[in-house]
Amino acid sequence: MTEQKTTVLIPGRMHPRALERLNAAFDVVQTTAGAELDLPAETLEKIRGVATLNGMRAEWIDKLPNLDIISNFGVGYDGVDAKHAATKGVIVTNTPDVLNDEVADTTIGLLINTVRRLPVAETYLRAGRWEKEGPFALTPLSLKNRHVGLLGLGRIGLEIAKRLEPFKVKISYHTRTERKDVPYTYAASLMELATSVDTLISIIPATPETHKIINADVLAALGANGVFINVGRGTSVDEEALIDALKNKVIAAAGLDVFYDEPRVPSGLFDLDNACLLPHVASASVPTRNDMADLVVDNLVGWFRERKVLTPVPETPVKG
Repeated sequence: MTEQKTTVLIPGRMHPRALERLNAAFDVVQTTAGAELDLPAETLEKIRGVATLNGMRAEWIDKLPNLDIISNFGVGYDGVDAKHAATKGVIVTNTPDVLNDEVADTTIGLLINTVRRLPVAETYLRAGRWEKEGPFALTPLSLKNRHVGLLGLGRIGLEIAKRLEPFKVKISYHTRTERKDVPYTYAASLMELATSVDTLISIIPATPETHKIINADVLAALGANGVFINVGRGTSVDEEALIDALKNKVIAAAGLDVFYDEPRVPSGLFDLDNACLLPHVASASVPTRNDMADLVVDNLVGWFRERKVLTPVPETPVKG
C-alpha cells in the first residue's frame, strides 16, 4: 500500500527547483498567481504545509484548519503574516544566510556603478560614441574618501561592511540596538547617521516602523554629495521625495534594486541620469536561488519527518 503524502500548498509561483523537489516529496496543490485561495473545503482541510514566495495573508491562514508550517522563499517575509500564524501555532520559516554573500556582492557592485556611472559608460561605448565624440565624461563622484552609513547591520549588513573595508572608506551604522562586536561607528538614529555620512546603504526589512523612513529630511541630511543605495525593501523609501531629491541635486545619486510597488517603477526615475536601477536582482544567481529553493523544501521535509525546522523566523512558535 502506497504511503499517503502530506499535502502542501503553493499559492502562485515557485522556483522551479523547489517545485520539482516539492512534487517529489509531497502532494502539491498549486494555485494561479494572483488568485484568491478559493479551493474546495476538503482540499483546504488536507493542506498542512505552505511553500510561498512571500505571500500568506491572515485570512488565508485562517482557511487552513490543519496548517502546521509556512516555508517562505526569501529572507524577507513581510508578505507572510507571521504574527497571526504564531497565534495559530503555525511555524514560519525563511531562507537567511544562503543569500548573504550574493546580496552583499551585488550591493558593492551597485554602489560602484552608481558612483562611477559604469552602465552609462558602457552604453556610451556600445553606441559608438567613444570613437565619434571622444572620451566619456569624467565622473564627478568617486568612492575615494567616502563615509558609508549602513542602515541595518544584520547578517547581510555585516557582509556588506566587510566588503567595504578594503575600499578604505569610513563605516558607520544605525540599528535599534548598538552592537558591541563590530569596529564601526554607531549612530543613535537614522537622522544622525544621514547627517554624519555621505553614502547611505539601506538593508532594512519592510515593517510598519520602516515604512517610508527614507524621506525628504533624511535625503537633505545626506547632502549634495550624498549617494543612496537600497537593497532592502522599496517600502522604506518615499519615492516621490527621492525623485525630487535626485532631480534637484539635493543628493548626488541613487542606486536602487528594490521599489515601493514592484515590478512597477516610477516613471520619474527613468529620466534621471543620476539613478542606477536594477530589477530586484541582488540574490538572483542560479547557485544562490537554488540554495534558497533547497532551504524552502528542507524546512518542510524536516518538519514533517522529524518535527524540526532549520530556519524559523523570530515570531514563530518552534515546536518539537
